[in-house]
Amino acid sequence: MKITSLLFSFLLFFLLHSGSNAQQPANRVLNYLDYTTQSKPERGFPLFENGDAAVLYVANSDEAGVKRVAKLLQKDILKVSGVEPRLVISDTIPGAEHLIIIGTIDKSPVVQQLAENGVVSVDDVKGMWEATVVTTVKTPVEGVQSALVIAGSDKRGTIYGMFDLSQQMGVSPWYWWADVPVKKKNQLFVKGGRYVSESPKVKYRGIFLNDEEPALGNWVRENFGDFNAQFYDKVFELILRMKGNFLWPAMWGKAFYDDDPQNAELADEYGVVISTSHHEPMMRAHVEWDRYGEGSWDYNRNADKLKEFWRVGIDRMGDNESLVTVGMRGDGDEPMSTNRNIELLSEIIDNQRRIIAEETEKPASQTPQVWALYKEVQDYYDMGMRVDEDITLLYCDDNWGNVRRMPGEEERQRIGGSGMYYHFDYVGGPRNYKWLNTSPLPRVWEQMKLSYAHGIDQLWVVNVGDLKPMELPIQFFLNLAWNPDAMGTEELDAYPGYWAAQQFGAEHAEEIAHYLRQYTKFNGRRKPELISPDTYSLTYYNEFERVVTEYDDLARNARVLYNDLAEEQKDAFYQLVLFPVEACANLNRLYYVTAKNRLYAGQNRVLTNVMADSVEYLFQKDQEMADYYHTEMADGKWNHMMSQTHIGYTYWQQPEQNNIPETQRIENKSSGELGVAVEGSEEWGPDVSQTLEMPVFYEIGKQSGYVEVFNRGTIPVAYELEVSDSWIVPESLEGQIDTQKRIRISVDWKKMVPGVNQGILTIQGRDDSVDVLVKARKFAPDELQMIQGFVETNGFISIEAEHFSDKNQVDGLEWRVIPDLGRTGSSVTVSPVTAESRAPGDEMSIDYPVHFTDTGEVTVYAHFAPTLNYTGGEGFRYAVGFEGEEPVMVNIHEDETHADWQSWVANNVNIRSSKHKINQSGNHILKFYMVDPGLGLQKIVIDSGGLKPSYLGPEESPFVYH
Repeated sequence: MKITSLLFSFLLFFLLHSGSNAQQPANRVLNYLDYTTQSKPERGFPLFENGDAAVLYVANSDEAGVKRVAKLLQKDILKVSGVEPRLVISDTIPGAEHLIIIGTIDKSPVVQQLAENGVVSVDDVKGMWEATVVTTVKTPVEGVQSALVIAGSDKRGTIYGMFDLSQQMGVSPWYWWADVPVKKKNQLFVKGGRYVSESPKVKYRGIFLNDEEPALGNWVRENFGDFNAQFYDKVFELILRMKGNFLWPAMWGKAFYDDDPQNAELADEYGVVISTSHHEPMMRAHVEWDRYGEGSWDYNRNADKLKEFWRVGIDRMGDNESLVTVGMRGDGDEPMSTNRNIELLSEIIDNQRRIIAEETEKPASQTPQVWALYKEVQDYYDMGMRVDEDITLLYCDDNWGNVRRMPGEEERQRIGGSGMYYHFDYVGGPRNYKWLNTSPLPRVWEQMKLSYAHGIDQLWVVNVGDLKPMELPIQFFLNLAWNPDAMGTEELDAYPGYWAAQQFGAEHAEEIAHYLRQYTKFNGRRKPELISPDTYSLTYYNEFERVVTEYDDLARNARVLYNDLAEEQKDAFYQLVLFPVEACANLNRLYYVTAKNRLYAGQNRVLTNVMADSVEYLFQKDQEMADYYHTEMADGKWNHMMSQTHIGYTYWQQPEQNNIPETQRIENKSSGELGVAVEGSEEWGPDVSQTLEMPVFYEIGKQSGYVEVFNRGTIPVAYELEVSDSWIVPESLEGQIDTQKRIRISVDWKKMVPGVNQGILTIQGRDDSVDVLVKARKFAPDELQMIQGFVETNGFISIEAEHFSDKNQVDGLEWRVIPDLGRTGSSVTVSPVTAESRAPGDEMSIDYPVHFTDTGEVTVYAHFAPTLNYTGGEGFRYAVGFEGEEPVMVNIHEDETHADWQSWVANNVNIRSSKHKINQSGNHILKFYMVDPGLGLQKIVIDSGGLKPSYLGPEESPFVYH
């Protein structure tokens, strides 16, 4: 027999659930082709070697955007090789030993001629959406020894082909936006062959610059003057390097078309599809109504002026590739009215389509349009409102990363298809979150894969706030959108490592991936703006201390790596890894120390004022880190980018400035007085007359605890410890404290009898003494031999969901673990998410072995990801029960209120409970049954009478196996 705890639980999980786990190629995860090598192949094409680079050629008749990006490719080759290749844009192909021929199939005569002559094959991509073929050929034309042909099915297909090559050479999409250095290479070759990038699975894929004040706004004005074409040039390039194609431009007091007419011209040249956000119809920014509108933003009272206003937007759009938002919300992104006037909104959209047809001089159905079902607009659809078949229905999350509704069978047949508007940033209740990345990739993956499985493949757009702090999730979102089918759980788990390798090289990639996974997981537990001194428990399960220690360890190790990195990597590492890790570690410690200050003040501890001083220090440190980011990192390139306030919220809206948490100060006594606190108790002595009590020790489980002796004055206090029984083993029996000290208490199992042993530990000061009750549960040898599973200790059993012992599943259904999708562990869900609901039965269940040391009623708490009722039905159900018991069915959305939703998203969990009776102590099997798909089970906590309040729940219980 062996006894273990959390460590073995993880080992058990891998033994039970892992098969072959070969890593997926980086190109599959990061979405680029794989055809370059630094070793010279037998049949290949030299991009550059021996100080020479192949010549670049684009036909003069090709798209302007292709020519523009060819110049960027030219610069990329220079960055990597140190040699600037010659770029020829001409009607005639140049003579060159080695030539890179770049062309759009229907725009490049050279590509067309090569295809007609059978030199290259383009038939399988011709006419497709954004597809690319890359081919090496020998002597394609007279005067050229060898060629690399990059041919696109359309403009973006050609552009993606060039940026694909840039990624393979080692140029990160974030080379400018995050100062990722480009590693030099002496030579690089293309392996001989033909390579195809097929059309993306999601048609429009992009980002929304939103909530961009004060950070992005001030940075843009300082560096570009305004949100003009010089700024958007950098944005368009970034989007295309990640194979995106869509943008909702910044709109807080900004107007993409009106602020700089070149904005739209440049977007169309690049091939970036422009739209306006969910509440800005007809290609006009909302601020334009403030600038040029007449009268109120009220269709009932001002329809003619509004139609004139919208007509200008469509006329100005011209032939630019666009996705026109239709519909209408109230002024300032608010509901149009308190009631849901379907007839009025239908009339508005009908008139908007009439304007589109008149201004474009073609049927409205030939201009792509989107109707955003955002917030209350979803109600219109649910109440029966319908729009023309060609309009894309843009479904939305709840602004907190949880999708609100999925298209049903009727919607999936629509010509216009469906889209999803997702959030990495939000301004609104229950709290703004704008400062740093708080979106763990597993949750993004789970929700967007869920969307794709329900037919949402026309448009994916994500609110990225200021853009800058969201580098990792932005690229993940766009990589996932290209081909959701290619991103399974293995690829999801590998993604941070491959992304880190792309930015920093392979040497430290896995270590960096650990930091990326952990800090986003920690931030996903509760967003920084929502953390307070009361978030985590100071008393129970050492919760606040554990949370802060985890973050501190992460920050310390990340700083060590930063110091070891090459100088040219440090700016990028600071932006992408170290700053978010250290800043969030500091913030968590700030609130932890604030909580300790308030606790200590109530106990008159001598360290009360020291804790207040520490709060001031940590608050100032937050500002100092931002100052370094703004003025020293990258020579001040990113000034203002970390100026978003994040400390001192009192309601949903951000404070005007960071506000230091309130602390208490006391007048320390000029004497020495003993105080005693014990682990897991809010009581302390000698304030209370009763005996303090430590958590029970169990032979299986945690083997030590602590008492904390502290001084309530400025004069050192001597103390002694006495024990009533020799099995109680303090680490020391006497000492002196100036401030405070933790004394570890363990037990000697050999000196105990089976059953519950109890004794008294006495801490004696000069004038006071405090008694502490110590209990220990020793198992009889035969009892110990028969224990199997997670063991009840101190009145509870806590289990991470992925640590089931057995799974039962039927053909076509599968229990699947989503790695790291959880506040403390991973999630278990059913695949496919489109499966039919079923009655609970053993054939579709997972088992958790548990051992109870007592009998009676227990409550089983199931912790779920805060999934919403996205089908619009009665809610999502699961069932749970112990062996031989009728399963208890629970609806996680039953009697759902707005307050419930606020709690779910703030806490990032939906906890549901059921009651059960344990009639006999010993081993049992807790069975979790599938009823509805779409649920993500993260944790199970069984309360048998001793569960204490905490934010994350207790750590996983010890596990025994034989």
